[in-house]
Amino acid sequence: MRVAVRHVKVKPRCAVLTMLKRLDKIRFRGPRTRDDFPDLAESPPASDNECSDDMQLKPRSALRDTDDVLRDPAGSGSPTMAAAIQDFQRSESDRLNEVKGHLEIALLEKHFLQEELRKLREETNVDSLRQELERERSKRIDLEQKMNDVLKTSGQQQMREQKEVWSSRLQKWLYERFGVYIEDFRFQPEESTVEAEEPLSAKRLTENMRRLKRGARPVTNFLRNLSALSNWHSVYTSAIAFIIYMNAAWHGWAIPMFLFLAILRLSLNYLIARGWRIQWSIVPEVSEPMEPPKEDLTVSEKFQLVLDVAQKAQNLFGKMADVLEKIKNLFMWVQPESTRKLYICLWVAFITSCVLPYKLMGFMIGLYAGIKFFIIDFLFKSCPKLRDKYDTPYIVWNSLPTDPQLKERTNANVSRRVQPVVSRSSLATVPCGVSREEETGRSHSTKKGAFHEIFNLPESERPLAVCENGWRCCLINRDRKMPTDYIRNGVLYVTENYLCFESSSSRSSSSKKNKVIKLVDITDIQKYKVLSVLPGSGMGISIATPSTQKPLVFGAMIHRDEAFEAIFTQYMKIMTTTKPPASAEL
Repeated sequence: MRVAVRHVKVKPRCAVLTMLKRLDKIRFRGPRTRDDFPDLAESPPASDNECSDDMQLKPRSALRDTDDVLRDPAGSGSPTMAAAIQDFQRSESDRLNEVKGHLEIALLEKHFLQEELRKLREETNVDSLRQELERERSKRIDLEQKMNDVLKTSGQQQMREQKEVWSSRLQKWLYERFGVYIEDFRFQPEESTVEAEEPLSAKRLTENMRRLKRGARPVTNFLRNLSALSNWHSVYTSAIAFIIYMNAAWHGWAIPMFLFLAILRLSLNYLIARGWRIQWSIVPEVSEPMEPPKEDLTVSEKFQLVLDVAQKAQNLFGKMADVLEKIKNLFMWVQPESTRKLYICLWVAFITSCVLPYKLMGFMIGLYAGIKFFIIDFLFKSCPKLRDKYDTPYIVWNSLPTDPQLKERTNANVSRRVQPVVSRSSLATVPCGVSREEETGRSHSTKKGAFHEIFNLPESERPLAVCENGWRCCLINRDRKMPTDYIRNGVLYVTENYLCFESSSSRSSSSKKNKVIKLVDITDIQKYKVLSVLPGSGMGISIATPSTQKPLVFGAMIHRDEAFEAIFTQYMKIMTTTKPPASAEL
């Protein structure tokens, strides 16, 4: 019997083995049973499908093959084949069951892992941990930056401290070594010290005059000796000095010679200070008699002393002012002829200094100075006419005008221009037979009449030039009790011998309210302050006479100082000349 053998398509076992290998890779964590896991029906379908898709397809294909074999009637021809098929089916079903069990275990493991992962996510929030981690990282970075800044600042501070320490040490060392010299060069604001002025004293004035004479004696002696050399007072001495100087100037030793003479003079002064009696002078010194100082001076002696000092100071200041004004006018082209000569001389000296060497210039200047000092000046001093013609510096200096001289010239020019007009007008006003002096005498008159008629004075008494118009003031007579006699307003005049007060109320009444005081009758004259509460030195003059119990006060004078100086000067002038009889009151 022929058995028909049919070929059955059996799925290869490689797919089953691959599935088994995958299942073996899944590890079950912990001794857990099936009861610990939820039912498979409760598990998510997506997980079942994901894990069992491949596994379900393969068993189905194997079952389909098995069913095909079992349904095939032709396959029953061989019992061995049938048995093999049954064994295969049994083994496949066992394997499928085993695979199904593994799949269930894998699904349970997956579900368990998902639950664990969910719990872990709930317990530890990854986002918060990440944010916290980022926060901690930023804090760490900030702390590192702050630490770096602190270290940097501390390092800079340490370096600064070290620099300060070294600088302080260096300053201390420099101050210890050079501190004394540095203090000398320190700039300080200049202190304005006001010297205390001493009050006017006759004793102090006399002492200062003597000190001035003693201090100026060496200078005057030196100038006197130079003048004696130039005038050839001693022919032998002047000749020797001329020869020595010209020889030194010829060889270029003029400056060393002057320095040697200065050293010699200091050496002689040292020996004199040590007690040596050395006296050398071309002109014999004249010793002025020393008057013993007086302890108590009378008023007239004090006044005479003040007048002498004031006269000397006036003359000295006048000479200094003349010199300064002449120099100013020389440089300001006030007199063009003199300034032109100076201008040409300066140009010649400038060109010569640019062309000639300094050695030659020094030689020429030295020779010219010697010849002029010893010869030319001697000739000019001996022959004044020759000096007036050829001494150019002397002529230029004497021709230079001072400011008062310029003012006089200007007034003279103006008067010359106005003189024709004035002469024509004066012919109609001045009567015939009246001289110019009489006309000027009549011009000194008050508003009421002629001056000498108002005060019953001689015609020769006229107001001084400083008070032609008088000084407005008020007379305070403290001997009177009536208000109209106590204070009177008017004008004060001073003449050569009288002090006259014209009352403003005397124009409408008699002239008995006018006051005339002889200067010789004044016993005391002082500046007076009517109200002591007011600031300043006052605006009044107090005059005491024998005929009044209390001094007369001329107050409210705007030009008080000018009036006081004029009255006091004229008073002292009269006191030193004559002493006429007592005053008269009109």
